[in-house]
Amino acid sequence: MTVSLKKLRKTFGDGTVAVNDIDLEIEHGEFITLLGPSGCGKTTTLRLIAGLEEPTSGEVYIDGRKVNDVDPGDRDIAMVFQSYALYPHMTALENMTLNLTVAGMTKEQAKEKATETARTLGLEELLDKKPGKLSGGQRQRVALGRAMVRDPVCYLMDEPLSNLDLKLRELMRTELKRIHQQQKVTTVYVTHDQAEALILSDRVTVMHKGEIQQVGNPMEVYEHPANEFVAEFIGSPSINLLKGEVRSGSILVDGVVIDKSQPAMADGSITLGIRPEDVILVTGESDGLMGKIEFTEPQGGIVHAFVKIEQDEKILKNRDHLVVSVDVHESITIGASVGIQFRSERVNYFDHESGVSLTASRL
Repeated sequence: MTVSLKKLRKTFGDGTVAVNDIDLEIEHGEFITLLGPSGCGKTTTLRLIAGLEEPTSGEVYIDGRKVNDVDPGDRDIAMVFQSYALYPHMTALENMTLNLTVAGMTKEQAKEKATETARTLGLEELLDKKPGKLSGGQRQRVALGRAMVRDPVCYLMDEPLSNLDLKLRELMRTELKRIHQQQKVTTVYVTHDQAEALILSDRVTVMHKGEIQQVGNPMEVYEHPANEFVAEFIGSPSINLLKGEVRSGSILVDGVVIDKSQPAMADGSITLGIRPEDVILVTGESDGLMGKIEFTEPQGGIVHAFVKIEQDEKILKNRDHLVVSVDVHESITIGASVGIQFRSERVNYFDHESGVSLTASRL
């Protein structure tokens, strides 16, 4: 099943433009994520697809059929919410079969279908328990199972894992990935968690202020962000943004040549985006940028070093320290002076004023 959004717009009564004339084509069997900060319009977009909100203008198409005037129950979709929305007085089995029996299926048929789905989700031993006796991860699996038993043509998921602790989120991400690979049902997934989006998605749709900033596969969005907003929002720790300039095809930061291979760029100010893993620290004196390691943050196999640039504190646009990802087995000394180099082939360049990417795709 495909989903197509054409010039879709939603303006609320107070004049707030939640979704601003977006166009998006979702392919059959695709797992696509709507990603962005709170208030970016991702949940409103999902509700417009579901029919829970009425668009101010524009069209929603499901499998080529315009559904603007079609009731949510007739769109053949299933929603999974952040809040689980389970009936507390019903068992897991009853929660999973309710919609089936309401639709006319016999209790025996509904139970057989729910049991089969429960087997897929590892819920066989929990079907007789009520939600109050289940863990958060188990309740989320029941909510997912309730959607799955309907055999919908599309899943719409609104931050379904945000109420779970870190370990459960990791387990449920794996479960969702496995289920999607098995079923290949078109899935539209809303989250503010960029790590979740990169792990789960075939494509990521980054939104900001009601508009789509970029649509692409996870690696494309991470390595070649369309603008500074996408560059900063994707990745943890976020990208380092440095002030630079173009001079006769060379890229300079504070007078230090970083790259000499950009003849197509016009002279003037630019912004450089460098991921923490693409910064190289060199011990001892250097003719290039220099800095001092002020503190570190261990993150398992990686240590994030926070380096104060010595040449000019105003080089960095988005933070006070240059963040560098270093293998935990490498030697790092707090207080040490280090030379700073960049993997020039992985640097992204952005327009100084608009923040739009100037870097041609290297994929």
